[in-house]
Amino acid sequence: MIQNGSFGQPDSVRELEDSVRTLNTEQLRRLARLGAIARLEQLKQEEAAIRAEFPELFGRGRRAVVADVAKPGRRRGRKKMSPAARKAVSERMRKYWAERRRAKGK
Repeated sequence: MIQNGSFGQPDSVRELEDSVRTLNTEQLRRLARLGAIARLEQLKQEEAAIRAEFPELFGRGRRAVVADVAKPGRRRGRKKMSPAARKAVSERMRKYWAERRRAKGK
């Protein structure tokens, strides 16, 4: 069956739908499996291209990148507040909560 100048390709979507309806479950499953195998092969090729382009993301290169980012011995923490700063925050919060209580009472 030659259509559109190529073998086995339908002329319209309707013909494609008709040919799919004539397939039994086993044939559909076999075609789906072939499609899945083809897609997996595409994904493997894509993965190989990504690994080639960014080798530092995989294997040894990644450990080196992570080691640079997380330097041992350095811990992030909170800065100490001076007594004057604590007092200023305390007064500010007292005023804040007094205003809130006053507003709530109205």
